Amino acid sequence: MAASADDGLRAWLRGRLDVWQQIEARQQQLARGRKHDVADANAMVDGYRTLARDLTIARHLLPGSRVTRFLEGQYQRAHTLLARPAHGFLADLRTLLVEDVPATTRELSRFIAAIALLFVLSGLAGAWLVSSFPELATLFASDEMIWTVESGELWTDSIVNVVPPSLLSIGILSNNIAVTLFAYCVGVIFGLGTFYIIATNGLMIGGIFAFTYQHDLAFRLFEFVIAHGPVELTTIVLAGAAGAAVGEALIRPRGGSRAESFRQAVSRTSRYLVFCALLLIGAGLIEGYISSSWTYPFASRAIIGGASWLIAIAAATGLMYRRRERGGTGAQIRRRARIRS
Repeated sequence: MAASADDGLRAWLRGRLDVWQQIEARQQQLARGRKHDVADANAMVDGYRTLARDLTIARHLLPGSRVTRFLEGQYQRAHTLLARPAHGFLADLRTLLVEDVPATTRELSRFIAAIALLFVLSGLAGAWLVSSFPELATLFASDEMIWTVESGELWTDSIVNVVPPSLLSIGILSNNIAVTLFAYCVGVIFGLGTFYIIATNGLMIGGIFAFTYQHDLAFRLFEFVIAHGPVELTTIVLAGAAGAAVGEALIRPRGGSRAESFRQAVSRTSRYLVFCALLLIGAGLIEGYISSSWTYPFASRAIIGGASWLIAIAAATGLMYRRRERGGTGAQIRRRARIRS
């Protein structure tokens, strides 16, 4: 009698495959979206209980079998799905800015210092090259730009006079985000791609400033970029540091295979690009509406550029939220008090 009962339960378990597949489909549906009603949640809870019951039976009758392993995976996924915190755009954004970004900045501090040094040295090298060999300006500027500067004007004047500020901001933003993403993504070439992008941009900026200096237009170019340039260049350095970290994960894998090290590095740094994109949105708006308008005097531009740069640094390092962290919310204060006691 016992053997026949066990055989019947085994057959019953195998016949439950359709029910488990329905639960799996519901899991995938809930995992993909965020807008679900109470009925969907209750159905998932019922499925979770069903999986728990069936898994208990399977472990008793079919230990180590394919059916048991399938149910264990389904049960674990259902538990993770039901236990995950509620999602919200503002809550996710706050977590990113308050927790993730400062932590990633601290982790990337040595890469940020190295990339910033490379950028500065490349800029100085570009300026020296053009100052010593003026004909090398063709390496950093187009023929049209060179002709415009030699005519006593900046190439930015024609853009500002023709393109409306709103369209100019969109174009600038698209270009800056593309450069930032490229500086990060080419880090997969063992970091060499990132170093190339940073060095090339540094050489170009230094060379262009040296070229405009030869035609008494350097200060005018500086006046144009001072409002948006600090944040824009800082963002490129941050993205380059993230790309360099990905490259190091491939060169010196930690705690496992090279593929796993790469996956962990991308997981740690990819969300950092969202913060970089936010900085570039602000820089693009400043460039489109303030830098491109000569109605703003140099002092106003310098104040805007310095203030926006300080805000960006405070957000990246967490200084903007440090006072709040020291006090914390009421729940955090009570939790720390219980730990001390």
